[in-house]
Amino acid sequence: MDIDFLERLHQINGPDQVYTEEPMSRHTSFRIGGNADYFVCPAQAEQLKQTIEVCQEAGVPFYILGNGSNVLVSDEGYRGVVIHPELRGMELEGARFRVRAGELLVRAAHEAAKAGLGGLEFASGIPGSVGGALVMNAGAYGGEMKDVLERALVLTPEGEQVWLDREELELGYRTSIMAKKSYLVLEAIFLLEPRDQEQIYARMAELKEARVSKQPLEYASAGSTFKRPAGYFAGKLIMDAGLRGFRVGGAQVSEKHCGFVINRGGATARDVLELVEQVREEVKRQFGVELELEVKLLGFQT
Repeated sequence: MDIDFLERLHQINGPDQVYTEEPMSRHTSFRIGGNADYFVCPAQAEQLKQTIEVCQEAGVPFYILGNGSNVLVSDEGYRGVVIHPELRGMELEGARFRVRAGELLVRAAHEAAKAGLGGLEFASGIPGSVGGALVMNAGAYGGEMKDVLERALVLTPEGEQVWLDREELELGYRTSIMAKKSYLVLEAIFLLEPRDQEQIYARMAELKEARVSKQPLEYASAGSTFKRPAGYFAGKLIMDAGLRGFRVGGAQVSEKHCGFVINRGGATARDVLELVEQVREEVKRQFGVELELEVKLLGFQT
């Protein structure tokens, strides 16, 4: 451990916001992953900027982690700094809803509902941070972030803070300009719609029922494991390939929804990757379709 490097992280963020040898299994919805050398939680945009600058100056790799709901971390962990921004705060101004990137999307959706503002109902069960949701243009049940986003404040790799309108964010299927250019989301402004509060809550309850009945929420997972192939549904391809319930160690193709790989208990990252590779090979063999991972990989040798 580099004591000088650690001290600089302490100076920027405060010692209580910096951890060493932090188990990443505590910070991912898969509940899988070895230790990160450093785990840092900046509470302000300036702390985030300075933490990145220190990493760059020291030549230490870093990774920005949202709520960890779409990440598989290596069993060996991550040799570098995992930066988990804790940028919190929400403000309403009429139908405009300003939310900082570290807020949970679920919490934002419920806060909007409480104010009688509709548009974020689809997001009420997505277990990610607002920043992470924008980076991948998260969506569910016919809604996407691009449908309600007005603009976002981003931090560029050069350390500039820039407001970008929705059209400039290049929001597409599980992608954005943030993903393409390594921009970090600091804040988002959503343009919502005044609606009857009972109708908003009724829609959220309807979507919750759909998730509970169709998704394996009782198990640790990273949500949909594969992106949707053009003209197909990944879950149906996997089911039709005869892989429902297929297991490798503690990892399993969900019997409830074949598009989910779940941690049945004690699964390792190696189990998940081996299972994923076998699923991809079998789907390709039977149907000629290449499945692409939606889950991000961290700490693996390339």
